[in-house]
Amino acid sequence: QVELVESGGGLVQPGGSLRLSCVASTSVFRANTTGWYRQAPGNERELVATITASGGTSYADSLKGRFTISRDNAKNTMYLQMNSLKPDDTAVYYCKVFAGLGYWGQGTQVTVSS
Repeated sequence: QVELVESGGGLVQPGGSLRLSCVASTSVFRANTTGWYRQAPGNERELVATITASGGTSYADSLKGRFTISRDNAKNTMYLQMNSLKPDDTAVYYCKVFAGLGYWGQGTQVTVSS
């Protein structure tokens, strides 16, 4: 069993920054691809970024240059650094491990508003 817990969400002003964290209950990050998704009200859940076991990253085109995904396998922790935040970034952010049928965290709310 894999348990994932996200944290770091909150209310920020447009142009601000926020760093999200996802902690796993096991060392599952060591050998698997992981990623961040987000879901805004009324929208489908969308992929934000992924990072492979070897460190390769991929981002949604619209987020390149503003968001950075990283991972610390020794701490079983994945991060999402978000800069220059916009109101359209408002959503619940989820972490996922691409192993088996997939494992999801409970999500953390990010609200960007002035």
